[in-house]
Amino acid sequence: MPVVTMPKLSDTMVEGTLTRWCKAVGDKIETGEVLAEVETDKATMEMEAFDDGTISEFYVKPGQVVKIGDRIALILAEGETAGSAADAPEEKPTTSAAKPGRPTAARVALPKAPSPTARAVASSARVKASPLARKIAAARGINLATLVGTGPSGRIVKRDVENAPMGGGSAVSSQPLIRAMRGIAGEEKVIPLTGMRKTIAERLLASKTQIPHFYLSVTVDGGPLMELRKELNAMAEKNAGEKLTINDFILLAAARAAAEVPKINAAFDGDAIVEFSEVNLGVAVAIEDGLITPVIRKANLLSLREISAQMKELAIKARDKKLKPEEYQGGTITLSSLGGFGIEDFLPIINPPQSFILGIGAITKQPVVTEHDLVTVGHRLVISASGDHRVIDGAVAAGYMNALRRLVEKPALLLM
Repeated sequence: MPVVTMPKLSDTMVEGTLTRWCKAVGDKIETGEVLAEVETDKATMEMEAFDDGTISEFYVKPGQVVKIGDRIALILAEGETAGSAADAPEEKPTTSAAKPGRPTAARVALPKAPSPTARAVASSARVKASPLARKIAAARGINLATLVGTGPSGRIVKRDVENAPMGGGSAVSSQPLIRAMRGIAGEEKVIPLTGMRKTIAERLLASKTQIPHFYLSVTVDGGPLMELRKELNAMAEKNAGEKLTINDFILLAAARAAAEVPKINAAFDGDAIVEFSEVNLGVAVAIEDGLITPVIRKANLLSLREISAQMKELAIKARDKKLKPEEYQGGTITLSSLGGFGIEDFLPIINPPQSFILGIGAITKQPVVTEHDLVTVGHRLVISASGDHRVIDGAVAAGYMNALRRLVEKPALLLM
């Protein structure tokens, strides 16, 4: 029987946290039964057994961070012993939905966790990079895992390393200042970074330091949208249907505007710009320990009710950490909304390898001047955007924002 190893469960995963065992040592297990739950940088996923047998050993404890490919358990076939299985070739398990069984504690002592430096070196070794880029990175102390490659297929090349901050932008340089503060800034609470929080820190640092952001915003008349939503929700209430949110309208408007201006739905690929035929809309969802962006696929082809239903389902899965990889990978443009928190205007950071992200504020009542020069109360919404200037020019982004404004201010178009 093979030794069970930690699989790669997401596109950016380099290590996972085994949150709990769903079986105990000595239990029999069949193919397809859930062996463990693993928290990746994106979600908590169930890992199934890939063969029948009896669980002989666990090599990690719940809460242990494990690198991809490291062994985590041993399953023996009938009549097989741990000694006879020790030299068996390792196989990778598969993952899919299943019902968890009972958890247990690990019975084997664990090796000491690697140091941050060792983890950075191992992480860099797994990244696609040219030999010259690796040499420069090693000399400058740059963690390649924190960089976004601009070479073919996202490969990190010389210019990416040369343009990166020393040390790869890690938090090491700020540690002396933090140490000086400790003990004089009141009571301390040290919160270890989760896998998701580490990934957010690395990817957004890389985005802000390597992608030339530019920003623009428009102020939109939210009155017609508010009125249409009120009418549709009144009809839904009579028919026991689901109510629509402001975001549902904006999601659909953002996706359809991207279909109208396809140059916005693109990414930078080193020596080329890739325009995508499908508008896969990533939507930022705040969860307990970070942020995740589930993806609504072919969003521009959906109806208002369809996009509303999909968003509700994905948000629930995201908060329960039950998203599958295909439900948070492959986004081509992202929308982040803080309107529900009372934020009126903000500038979001691009989510690489995408090139465009929208920031949606709250609809507020404001004094506005009518076409007859009269001052009245109106509903106004600020929509901001951040673009990658390597891919998108200001005129293209302006064209997109005007298309989006038209759809939001004339929301009946979204029902067609």
